[in-house]
Amino acid sequence: MRNKRLLLLDFICVFGFILIELGLPTLLAKMIDVGVVNQDTDYIKRQGMLMIGITLIGITLNILLGFFGAKLTTTIVRDIRDDLYEKIQTLSHQEYEDIGVSSLITRTTNDAYQIMLFMGIILRTGFMTPMMFLSSLYMVMRTSPSLSLAVIFSLPVLLIGVVIIAKFSDPLSVKQQKNLDRVNSILRENLSGLRVIRAFVNEKFEEERFDRVNKDYAESSKKLYKLMIAAQPAFFFFFNVVMVLIIWFGSVQINNGTLQVGNLIAFIEYIFHALFSFMLFASVFMMYPRANVSAKRIQEVFDTEPTVKGNEEGQEETSTEGYLTFNNVTFAYPGHTESPVIRNVSFTASPGETVAFIGSTGSGKSTLVQLIPRFFDVSKGEILIDGVNVRDYSLAALRAKIGYIPQKALLFTGTIAENLRFGKEDATLEEMKKAAEIAQAAAFIEQKEKGFDEVLSEGGANFSGGQKQRLAIARAIIRKPAIYIFDDSFSALDFQTDAALRAALKKETTDATVLIVAQRISTIMHADKIIVLNEGNIVGIGTHQELLKTSSVYYDIAASQLTEEELA
Repeated sequence: MRNKRLLLLDFICVFGFILIELGLPTLLAKMIDVGVVNQDTDYIKRQGMLMIGITLIGITLNILLGFFGAKLTTTIVRDIRDDLYEKIQTLSHQEYEDIGVSSLITRTTNDAYQIMLFMGIILRTGFMTPMMFLSSLYMVMRTSPSLSLAVIFSLPVLLIGVVIIAKFSDPLSVKQQKNLDRVNSILRENLSGLRVIRAFVNEKFEEERFDRVNKDYAESSKKLYKLMIAAQPAFFFFFNVVMVLIIWFGSVQINNGTLQVGNLIAFIEYIFHALFSFMLFASVFMMYPRANVSAKRIQEVFDTEPTVKGNEEGQEETSTEGYLTFNNVTFAYPGHTESPVIRNVSFTASPGETVAFIGSTGSGKSTLVQLIPRFFDVSKGEILIDGVNVRDYSLAALRAKIGYIPQKALLFTGTIAENLRFGKEDATLEEMKKAAEIAQAAAFIEQKEKGFDEVLSEGGANFSGGQKQRLAIARAIIRKPAIYIFDDSFSALDFQTDAALRAALKKETTDATVLIVAQRISTIMHADKIIVLNEGNIVGIGTHQELLKTSSVYYDIAASQLTEEELA
């Protein structure tokens, strides 16, 4: 178990604080019954000094209790977030879609924060209150068994109140956290799609949409907080009623001579600690449903089994590099097995060869290439790289063979150099310059004031779409993989830059396998092999000239983009 030392110190502080808190009323009772009654000034002074010393020790222990509790709480939640982030990294794309990216962010931030609040209460009062209550109850019964009956009869009423509040707060907590997921989801969409929203003048619509979910969250939060706030004065009212009854019956016993004044004062202190401890414990119990909801949501992520499992003992190295084979590959998304996206796809690709994929929107081009680095696993058939099934590799070794450039160029906050080194951690300046030249990015990088040290804002928003695509391509080139996958990665480039980049790339990738997904015929017409997809099926394989004659689907696509002279 982690943090054993901090937990032990917390227990020591709790135990010491309880002894001191319960010891003070006992000393006070003796001071009154012995010192005041007998007018023994020296005894009163000695008891007073002892009480001051004990009070100082109690203050010190209380401070240390707060310190150790805070340190332990923050450490535990830090570890939860670290473990949760590590678990999220193992999830496949399917789990991201099932749980939701916004929900994963909420679970890592807000849900972990709720657990931190609850842990703080537990460590500071949750451990203390049961021990304080039992100890106080023992002292109450020892001091005056008859008066202790008032406490014993009051406990069931308090317990019923706690159970009722917990029962109502649990569904409210679940609803609150789900509404928070929706708030984060819409906020994330709005911030990501800000330009689209402004372009279509839909700010008012989005404001109203956000206002609706925000009101739902506020409403569920209000109901939960009202329940918690109403509980506190109700408990205090009941607490005061019990105290008044005890003082009343205690005064009667003093008048009858069956109870001393000092013992009554000590009894009131004990009863205060007993009932107040119970109230604090009740508040902890009432916070439990909300923390429990957050804990379950976090545990749900930990319990999620990724559909794409990393093979830790998988193969790391092969004698060849860059050979790719698809054997009757079929793929359907989970839950949609009757409607596969890819059907019985078979082809081969070898080092030095450029294989292109083209087809109408939704034909399965991007899905097909995403099966290679195991973003998804095939439903039927197999994919071999260098004669080894991709499932038999360790994920790190498999993906180290691949340079993947997605359709949407994703860059990270930081410098250009840091983004390029994402492809190769120890890349030198010369390697970065060479990769930038091949990707046709060197010219605009040189124009930047800081060159490779130019800082990209979030998502590379301060660069154009074409610049971001070229940097993403350079990031893959610097890795020098055995297989390049360009998933429609040239779409934001003009024809001249596209042609120059492909010419430079062909010289660089003579020993690598290049896979290109594209919509533009001009991008792929010089490929060694073009695979035409239609509704997940291969409907044509060959060169540009061959497909113009043999594939009607390819011819229609080409006819829509090329002149009659180019088609001839």
